[in-house]
Parts: sequence; C-alpha cells; structure tokens
Amino acid sequence: MEFKRLTPYQEALKLMLDDLGEVNDEEVSLKEALGRVLAEDVTTPFEIPPFNRAAVDGYALRAEDTFAAREYSPVTLEVIEEVPAGRAPRKRVEPGKSIKVLTGAKIPEGANAVLMQEHAIREGNLIRVLRPVAPGQNVAFAGEDVKKGQVVLRKGQILRPQDLAILKALGVKRVRVKRRPRVGIIVTGDELIDEPSEDAFRAGKIVETNSVMLMGLVERYFGEPVFYGVLPDDPHEIREAMEMAKKENDLVLVTGGSAFGDRDYAHHFVRLLFHGTTIKPGRPIGYGERVFVMSGYPVAVFAQFHLFVKHALAKLVGARDCEIRVRARLMERVPSQLGRYEFVKVRYEGGIARPIKRRGSGIMSSLVESNGYLVIPEDSEGYLEGEEVWITLY
Repeated sequence: MEFKRLTPYQEALKLMLDDLGEVNDEEVSLKEALGRVLAEDVTTPFEIPPFNRAAVDGYALRAEDTFAAREYSPVTLEVIEEVPAGRAPRKRVEPGKSIKVLTGAKIPEGANAVLMQEHAIREGNLIRVLRPVAPGQNVAFAGEDVKKGQVVLRKGQILRPQDLAILKALGVKRVRVKRRPRVGIIVTGDELIDEPSEDAFRAGKIVETNSVMLMGLVERYFGEPVFYGVLPDDPHEIREAMEMAKKENDLVLVTGGSAFGDRDYAHHFVRLLFHGTTIKPGRPIGYGERVFVMSGYPVAVFAQFHLFVKHALAKLVGARDCEIRVRARLMERVPSQLGRYEFVKVRYEGGIARPIKRRGSGIMSSLVESNGYLVIPEDSEGYLEGEEVWITLY
C-alpha cells in the first residue's frame, strides 16, 4: 500500500502548528534559566548605569578648565579627593579642582568630564593637564545602557548567558519562563539491540540509536525527554505504550512503523492530520493527537525532527528565533526533483557550504560530518554551484 496523497511540507507544518497551544509558565532561578524561554516581557525599574561614572582611570574635572591646556603649556589643577569604584565621592568639583577616579567610579558633582591619567602629570596634590577634554568625554552617563521602563527582554526570548547577566543587573532573582514540554519517546523494531555484538549482527540485529539522538535533540530544543524503551513489533505493546505516553506528555515521538509494511503498526493508533509528506528524507512521517509517527532510519528521523518536531516544541513554549540561519555559497551543484521538499545536509565553514554527498537514510556518519542543512522547496530543481543559499545550523 502506498500514500494516496503526499501533503506538501508547508501545508503539513501549518496543520501541525495549528493543532498546538502553549504550555504553562513557571518561575525558576537565574541558575536554572539558561536556554529557557521567557514567558513575559522584562522592563527595567531603574536606569543602567544608575549614575554617571568614569569610563577610564583619570581625573574628574570641569572640561572648561582644560580648554587652554597644551603639552607645551599645561594647565594646573588641584586634586582634592581620590575615589575608587564602589565609593561615592564626598566633595564637589569646583573651578580649578579635580578628583582622582578609577574606572566605574561615580562622577562627583560639578564634574562633567574625565581626563585620562596618561594625559596628566601628577605632582603631589596637583596635576598638570597636558591636553583638553570635551564635556562628557570619558563619562558613561546614567541610562546610556538601559533607560528606566525600557523593555530589555521580550516574551519568547531564548535566554542566553548575556540575558541572564542583564537580569541580574536588574535585581531579578527568579524569572518567569515556559515550562519544559514533556516529550515521550518510543522506539519500535524487532531488529534493534542496545549493544553491538558479532552474534547479534550475524542474526540480523542492529544497534538502536534513535533514542539517544532524540533525547539530545529534545533537550536542546526546550523539552524534557521521557524514554519509554525499545518495543518489539507487537501491536498490543505499541498501542499500550502510545496511550500511556499520550496521557503523560505534551508530545510523543514514535520511531518505526510510519510506513505501510506488514509490521508497521504505530500509525494505526493515532487519528492523523496528515500521513506522508513531500519531504526527503522522511516522507512517511505522520502527525495527529500530539503524536509524531516517524521513520526508523536515523537520518530520516533527524530530518523529521528539524523540519517538524523542533517547530512543534518552539510553538509549545512560544519561542522566537529558534533557528540560526546564515547565507553561504555552495561549493557544488545540488540537484533535486520537482514536487520534493529536500533536506540536504551540509558542512558550513567561512561562508561556504559543502553538501554531504552520502545521503542514505541509514548513513549516520553523514550527520556527524555536517553542521547544518539547506532545504530545496517543491517548486525547485535544486541549486547551482556558486549560488548563495540559506543554511540552518545545528
């Protein structure tokens, strides 16, 4: 039995995304927030920096007192205080006066510039100013980084280390993020074993690899994987595991049993919104009831994850910009067939993309060699050597 109709990729993707809603929010500490998806906008309750501060080591002074300064005719100013970072100045800068400040120190009242210490000669409590400075020079002004009330992080932001840094600067100790979706993973196949052995290979067995790959991918893309084990091609066991996984998870991934072979059972136990798409590899993928019925071959599973499951997880957590895409020039021609939405693995380096030539759905080394992919839509017969294309990195 074959597919009566292959659903075009974009149509299948829309059917799947329209079927999903977002998961609930939760609060976590900043230590737990890396890679999580922000559930609300974050606005600043105060300015950053909160006061004018020195951008260099030097002398806080009135810029107008330095206008006449030249190396051959320096201006002399009195040093009335020294202020390290973290201590507020006690004195005010008056005409003819200066205060020694270190980088990050609060600018004293009356001062409007900082003279770099290299541009002065210190003699006791006096400095000889060798060159003029302009008003505002070498000063980091209050609010020049972030204004009070400004939205610094928006809902849907995938939190990075630098995002956590600004949250800490704002005094945030706990942040509201989207809960990690639980993703049940079921692997099926009589031929699968957990460890390699010569006896097993002689008997026609192969090592199961989809579970560890999918668990890693789910963790990378916002989810919490739950592994239900490797099941034999037994319809009763598969159905029971799928029913349990549907109750306990936000998504379920079942590998094997997506086509129409005599022992392909998984697709019979789901009301599918689509079954069979134009993608290559991974054409037999099906989806319905928050369940993905996927291929058994690891390369096809990898492609199905990136073309479908990754976007499902992003929808569940409301993530923005879940992909890193770059422009690259192709090192060689990449042909395709009309009507096929092709997932092509590439090695991207320095603005150049080299297609991985070995494309079989069971060739795992092709995944290891690659670090990204390009897609060829159904209305294209491929790309020419030297053509610029979009590469999605992974």
